[in-house]
Amino acid sequence: MTGVGVDALRHVGHHREAAMAAIPILFGLHQLIEVPVWWGIEGQVTDWVASGAAWLYLLIAFGVIPWIVPTAIRQLEPDRRRRSLMTWLIGLGVLVAAALTVPTVMGPITVTDGGHYLAYSAPLVQGGVITVFYVLATCGAFLLCSDRVVRIAGVLNLAVVTTLAVMLTSGIISLWCVWAAVSSIAIAIHLRLMHPRPSPIGSVAQ
Repeated sequence: MTGVGVDALRHVGHHREAAMAAIPILFGLHQLIEVPVWWGIEGQVTDWVASGAAWLYLLIAFGVIPWIVPTAIRQLEPDRRRRSLMTWLIGLGVLVAAALTVPTVMGPITVTDGGHYLAYSAPLVQGGVITVFYVLATCGAFLLCSDRVVRIAGVLNLAVVTTLAVMLTSGIISLWCVWAAVSSIAIAIHLRLMHPRPSPIGSVAQ
């Protein structure tokens, strides 16, 4: 996914698109960080390496994604009213990030092998309510966007995220990494269609 993110950045035509193009890189790093956690489960690395990777993995999932996703969508939006509404979602994302990060930092964090996925446990308060706000913050901006393609992606994202959450809660399997990869490829394709000719990273219109 990191490679997909680099490709997305090469097809950025305006600085407003840079945050969206960087999301695949964030997703890619997020998945790479989980590798030492798996190694820890298998006894291939020390406990402090595995626990450090688990903490960093949750820090990104809990402390960064809830506000960075609506921020990226807001950067794309030209309509002032819609941008104003998205600002509220960014604020909600910040609150969600704080509500999730503080108890995670306080600990303890446990990670177990769920068979098809890693099950993370942190001492969250009102986790179900916070999850609803998490989905609202990360998916809501898509639905508010004036870009029809982004709105359609938002509807699909909301449906998939809800389904994955149910599957994970049921202990069936976790496909978050798969959906992150699909989302990253979709972002890269969208930028490629808008700007077919790649440009050096950093040389975008202001």
